Amino acid sequence: MNQTKSIPSTLTVSQVSMLRLKDFLALTKPKVVLLLILTAVAGMALAPTAFDQAGLILIASIGIGMLSGAAAAINHLLEDEIDAKMARTKHRPIASGRLTRRQALAFAMIVATSGFFLLATFVNWLTAWLTLACLFGYAIVYTVFLKRATPQNIVIGGLAGAMPPLLGWTAMTNTIDPHALLLVMIIFTWTPPHFWALAIHRKSDYEKAKIPMLPVTHGIEFTKTLVLLYTVLLLIVCLLPYLVGMSHELYLVFSLAFNLGFIYYALRLKYNPAEKTAWDTFKFSILHLTVLFIVLIIDHSLYT
Repeated sequence: MNQTKSIPSTLTVSQVSMLRLKDFLALTKPKVVLLLILTAVAGMALAPTAFDQAGLILIASIGIGMLSGAAAAINHLLEDEIDAKMARTKHRPIASGRLTRRQALAFAMIVATSGFFLLATFVNWLTAWLTLACLFGYAIVYTVFLKRATPQNIVIGGLAGAMPPLLGWTAMTNTIDPHALLLVMIIFTWTPPHFWALAIHRKSDYEKAKIPMLPVTHGIEFTKTLVLLYTVLLLIVCLLPYLVGMSHELYLVFSLAFNLGFIYYALRLKYNPAEKTAWDTFKFSILHLTVLFIVLIIDHSLYT
């Protein structure tokens, strides 16, 4: 078991506590969790019974966020040896030795239990169990098995990360609806080009850690081709909310603009790459999903 690195004796108690708090917060991957919560809120906003349920939206968002953060903490816990080998992740709290595995496990269990209790008590059991299943899918199925077993790990494992819109929908309605599954399809299709762009940028890290990401097993050029093909497929999938009447012209305009932008980055990555084109594509993909789901919420609010 790893040992916690010593903290300089010159620090005050409040400074030490703040450093510990920051490390525990880092375990939850807060930027990722915020994006997941945004997509869950979009599912809540588009659900037919979401009107004037601000309290339920807040509680559901907190519960979903807590279980997502717990899944991220378990991911840190299970991948500390891999994280220590990669430049991008070697400074994470467990990999660097600032927190022990036991501390991380206790934290993850407390956060997960609290999040499940909130959802089961104040939202509904369907949302609670589905969110817990997503935790298991990401933290165990993807992290322990898929990530090390196949270069299609992110395609299969991406389903867990694509579920928050459905969780948001079920939080409002206690039902699973095909419209919510359309939102899941958007994130499911978005995930491979998003992560493969990062994998291209960090190929040497994944090689060092012996993780069979697609650029490592099939080469960078093949991966670039799939990134481009997936961005085209993503444009088509993103049209579905408009085509079935879930959204309106505002969403359609932004969806076309940002999906064409994603395709532009994928074309640059494939045919005219510079040193940081893969990284730029990865960053744009985050902006793409963020804007798309914010516009979904705004679009729906303007027409209801």
